[in-house]
Amino acid sequence: MLRLLRPLLLLLLLPPPGSPEPPGLTQLSPGAPPQAPDLLYADGLRAYAAGAWAPAVALLREALRSQAALGRVRLDCGASCAADPGAALPAVLLGAPEPDSGPGPTQGSWERQLLRAALRRADCLTQCAARRLGPGGAARLRVGSALRDAFRRREPYNYLQRAYYQLKKLDLAAAAAHTFFVANPMHLQMREDMAKYRRMSGVRPQSFRDLETPPHWAAYDTGLELLGRQEAGLALPRLEEALQGSLAQMESCRADCEGPEEQQGAEEEEDGAASQGGLYEAIAGHWIQVLQCRQRCVGETATRPGRSFPVPDFLPNQLRRLHEAHAQVGNLSQAIENVLSVLLFYPEDEAAKRALNQYQAQLGEPRPGLGPREDIQRFILRSLGEKRQLYYAMEHLGTSFKDPDPWTPAALIPEALREKLREDQEKRPWDHEPVKPKPLTYWKDVLLLEGVTLTQDSRQLNGSERAVLDGLLTPAECGVLLQLAKDAAGAGARSGYRGRRSPHTPHERFEGLTVLKAAQAYFSPERPLHLSFTHLVCRSAIEGEQEQRMDLSHPVHADNCVLDPDTGECWREPPAYTYRDYSGLLYLNDDFQGGDLFFTEPNALTVTARVRPRCGRLVAFSSGVENPHGVWAVTRGRRCALALWHTWAPEHREQEWIEAKELLQESQEEEEEEEEEMPSKDPSPEPPSRRHQRVQDKTGRAPRVREEL
Repeated sequence: MLRLLRPLLLLLLLPPPGSPEPPGLTQLSPGAPPQAPDLLYADGLRAYAAGAWAPAVALLREALRSQAALGRVRLDCGASCAADPGAALPAVLLGAPEPDSGPGPTQGSWERQLLRAALRRADCLTQCAARRLGPGGAARLRVGSALRDAFRRREPYNYLQRAYYQLKKLDLAAAAAHTFFVANPMHLQMREDMAKYRRMSGVRPQSFRDLETPPHWAAYDTGLELLGRQEAGLALPRLEEALQGSLAQMESCRADCEGPEEQQGAEEEEDGAASQGGLYEAIAGHWIQVLQCRQRCVGETATRPGRSFPVPDFLPNQLRRLHEAHAQVGNLSQAIENVLSVLLFYPEDEAAKRALNQYQAQLGEPRPGLGPREDIQRFILRSLGEKRQLYYAMEHLGTSFKDPDPWTPAALIPEALREKLREDQEKRPWDHEPVKPKPLTYWKDVLLLEGVTLTQDSRQLNGSERAVLDGLLTPAECGVLLQLAKDAAGAGARSGYRGRRSPHTPHERFEGLTVLKAAQAYFSPERPLHLSFTHLVCRSAIEGEQEQRMDLSHPVHADNCVLDPDTGECWREPPAYTYRDYSGLLYLNDDFQGGDLFFTEPNALTVTARVRPRCGRLVAFSSGVENPHGVWAVTRGRRCALALWHTWAPEHREQEWIEAKELLQESQEEEEEEEEEMPSKDPSPEPPSRRHQRVQDKTGRAPRVREEL
């Protein structure tokens, strides 16, 4: 009955149509205890499916509010009960288990203390939840793993953006769409919806705001931006806010780890901590799950929304920026505190040691009591205590533990595990091996081809794994491919873009065609290299839209990772094509203005090399962060190139290429059969559908045939 009444009650709580607040924008009951998020979410989806947009908005927003409120209650109750002396754990239990402790009075003493403290802590948490959430407390509002995953993926915002759109609330629709898209950058439909919102007159640039990003990320990004502008004084408050926010976010995550045991059920099999045996085995199994979850909070806090991997060394790097910023404005005491905190993570960090010596020399007399930050000391001591217990369980109970921190002291790891962990770290997938620079002789096999010359190598292009080669196509061959692109575009055979404006700039048309046979980039790798994708791409300047143009034809990017210019990092994760290892651009013409290829530093600002397209010129380079590149605006004419990407992974080999080769082979066999049946004195012309244009250069020689390497 309650489930049937809930939508009716919510409708009664909504403001009337003439009220200043549009339907669904205010909390239904500010300050009231949260309701069951799963029931609210289910009712919201039913309202959405029925086209009841205002109730759908109200229910979905209340589901989000209740879910967040439950997290705050868990965090607050956990903190207050941890501070309760009667519910505190005995100090003897906070360290690592002692493997040589035998039975006796000491064992019985800590056993009684443990069970008494556990019972008191459970009572404290139950009473706190009942006061904050009403009768039944957290048990009444337990949220299943499926709903937690949906909220983690921000799925409610996908429905909210559509409902807001139907209610003509475009500003809120754009914000909801942006919030969902930040966490789901591969969602193609939302990508199209975002593009539509940007073209709407009622949507402002400020509308595209993230409603869910943790505050520490906003402060972190602002602090980095200010540092980049050499405004250390303004950056310091934001950097400190980012650090405190990161620590607070970890506390919230750790509180969630102490939720119902079902919450950790998904990781039980993976982490090897499933409960077995009797009382003590069950206690140990659940405790290990909690510790594993707490350790994962470091990575979760350091992972940007929508990303798969955390920012490496997130906390130490924040401390590094803090001590440098404090030093720039003359706060030497704070600079020393932060650099000493860095040394807690990495005692042998040479750069930190040099900075410490410099600050101490500038400060003059030693100041007593000047040491590392207390919040960082507490964090490290607690983390090391948990790691010690997890490594003990790993050695003696057969559980697993993936340490998220590179700063963990080797002495903390049991000697029996060190060799195994070292071997596991050295076993990396071959496609993640670092790129090794190749000497000039690396291209010797290419230079044996007639007419091919190495125009520029990596040294001349100011980078690594880069080369420019000329003469890979004759003018006649370039002409055939240009005509192919033109004919296919006219016939509507374009792949994906359909002659629309470029996805990278509104000032150009973008035409793409996957081709069945094209020139190959010439690599000589130590293992087989497979063609993963071939694309004949043309960019055409749109007349009348080139004046005062400031954008690029293709923004700076890397081909197998998501480039973050602010940090110089490149995330090898979707939506990037992570399996690409080498890239090639084979140019077909030069009768256009602009359109030069350029390479940059990872900051996407500092140009390191520039290449002018011309017929038969191949630019080849490795596809990773070492080669960020972009294309200057095409301001007149039509620029065409054959883009080729190669991979070491055979499972990512281009299937269309294989099918095309089979199709051509079948067609060729049919032609040969027909030629054998026809009288030699009066041969008939080849059928148009089966005719293969045979191109010859000016000397009358047949074009060179290049097979995939």
